[in-house]
Order: sequence, then C-alpha cells, then structure tokens
Amino acid sequence: MSFLMVFAFLVFLISVSGMLQVFQGCLKMQNLNKTSPELETDVPLVSIVVPACNEATTLEPALSSVLQQDYPSLEIIVVDDRSTDATFAVITKLRQKYPQILVSQVKELPSGWLGKNHALSLGAKRAQGDILLFTDADIIMESSTISRAVAYFRHENLDHLSLIFRNLTPGGLLNAMIIDALGGLFLLLRPWNARKKNSTAFIGVGAFNMIRTRVYWELGGHSTFRMHPIDDIMLGKRVKQRGFTQDCLQGGDFVQVRWYGSVSEMVRGLMKNIFALYSYRISYVTVAVLGIILLTIVPVWGVLLTQGMIRVFFCAAILCRIAVFVCNSKWMGVQLTAVLWSLVTPYLTVYTVLRAVWTTLRNQGIDWRGTHYPLKELRKEEPLFPLWWR
Repeated sequence: MSFLMVFAFLVFLISVSGMLQVFQGCLKMQNLNKTSPELETDVPLVSIVVPACNEATTLEPALSSVLQQDYPSLEIIVVDDRSTDATFAVITKLRQKYPQILVSQVKELPSGWLGKNHALSLGAKRAQGDILLFTDADIIMESSTISRAVAYFRHENLDHLSLIFRNLTPGGLLNAMIIDALGGLFLLLRPWNARKKNSTAFIGVGAFNMIRTRVYWELGGHSTFRMHPIDDIMLGKRVKQRGFTQDCLQGGDFVQVRWYGSVSEMVRGLMKNIFALYSYRISYVTVAVLGIILLTIVPVWGVLLTQGMIRVFFCAAILCRIAVFVCNSKWMGVQLTAVLWSLVTPYLTVYTVLRAVWTTLRNQGIDWRGTHYPLKELRKEEPLFPLWWR
C-alpha cells in the first residue's frame, strides 16, 4: 500500500470522525425554545452588563431589545469604554427615556487590563443582582429570551449558561467563513459536553454569558484573565475548572447579531483573537495550519490529481466536510448557498491565521480599539487550552 493511499485513508477517517462528532453534538444540544418562559413568583434580579466601545450604530437597537424583555426583574448596566464616537450620546438619550439604565464611563484604561475585560469587571462590581448576564452592544434579543434562560438556569440548578447566537450577516462567502471558524472552534470545545461533570469540555459565549454572581466573584471575576482577548470562553473555562455547573443551548431564535459586515472586516476582527487561541506559540500555529491544509485543501487537489481508491477516499473526505457544513448551516440559521463556498474558505482561514500571527509578532502585540496591548503581557495569561488538552 502506497504512502498516498495511507494518507488519503487517514484523511477520510479523520473527516468521518469530525462529521460524526458534529452530528452527535447537534443532536445533543438542547434548544432554548423548548423551555417555557413562565417563571415562579420569587424571580431573582438579573444584572445585565453591556460594554460599549464606539458602538453608536448598534447600541440603541441592542438596548431596546433588552428593555423590551418580559422578565420582571432586570438591572441594566452600560459601560462606555472610552468611546470616541456618539456612543455616550446614545446612552444619554436612552437614559432620559429609561432612567433605570445605569451608566459607568471609563475615561482611562488601567494598566494591565484589556479594555473589554475591564469594562465587564467594572459593570459586575456595580451589579446588585443574584445573576449576572454579560452580553455585547450589538446583540438583539427576542423578548422572552431572559425569562426562558432564567427558567432553564434555575430548573437545572446551573452556575453558568451560554447561548449560541444566530448570525444575521448576508453573503455566501462571509457566512461560509463564519461557519468554518465557529465549526472548528466547536470541534475543539465540544459545547455539547460542557454539562458533563467528567468532561473537560467548557464553553462561554460573549453574546450571552449568564452566571451566578456569587460564583463569578468566587472565581475572581475577570481580574483572573484581565489581559486575555478571548474573555468569554475563559470565563467558561474558569467555571469548569472549579467544578461549577454549566450548560450551552442553541439560542438562534432568541439571540442574534450581525457579526461582521464583510470578509475584510472579519479578517481584521480576528486579528485580536487568533494568535491567543494558539497561546501565542508558533508551534501550535504550525500544527493548526498544517492540519487545515492536509484535511481541507489537499483532498480537493487529490480528487483532481489522483485516481482509483485514493481519489475515492479524498472524495469521501470532501463529502464529509460538505455534510458538516450543511449541518452547521442549519444549526446557525444560514442559507445553504453558503455551502458552495466551503471549498474556498480554507485558503482564507490559513491566510487569516498567518496574517494575525505575523501582525502580532511584527507589532509585538495587538492593537484593538485604539489601544496597544504588548505581546509580553498577553503571553503571561493562562492559555485557553494546550493543543493536547483533550
């Protein structure tokens, strides 16, 4: 048996394994729409913390969706994080109509903090609720979202609950890139196993991270990962590390966002996070990029340049990838036309990863929302997970 035959067979086996894991995950994860929004009379106060940095165009509809929630006991805390646009004017306008909105304004970022992490920590310090909900300034929530989430949270006696959002971005190629990015991340994190006590799986979602206030402070809050760019998932990791209970539900009917407006915007947006995902280690990046190339790019060329059983194995691997794309498209509420771009996105993924690494190394840090964060400080943070963590 030739080396190429063995390689093609291994690619096929890995592709089948990934496909089965995704299918299993889609079947395992519950949907928030299965939970009734009806609540008991003694509902806990929920403190919603919304950080906003130059979010003038998205903040008003996001806050309006929060203000329209049917949950009877809410506290809304908006943290304006050094905005240079009209964000604070939007907050002021809304506060005149809804005085229950509490506002904190950051004029200067303290040393040793990433801007968003500091804003979330500042909002949490002001919160009075038994439950904290961290969300973003561009998230649109259906009116029963918090009622349903709290009902599930209490019924299952959880300490932490995340909801998977639906992306509203138009465009086949952009949606295909988003499916690729989130699909790969979910295969690493396996959010469908986060609830299991004996599993190392964990999850956190910036669009909807609900946690008991007592647990949040027992973990040390955001100060324990104050310079980590992937703050939402790090919160989930802390919860799992300390033995608290967490779960993740499909929430696309209830939590929605226009994540990126274009392919170039997504590439720029990922500059902050990608190298952090690999713990700022070139060796991890090398393994990841080689994996992407060998599992998604080589099979396509293999179908074109080989024949016989080798071609069959490569073709089967491609079909597995397309099947995963179809599954994730339905899961994320994306039109199936995005699947047509699934054979193109690996090239863009490799480009984005390499560009993020090169940019971070060249600048010796990341530049985000007008602030430079030195690489030597970023590297002091605990890794999200080592490559061999499973």
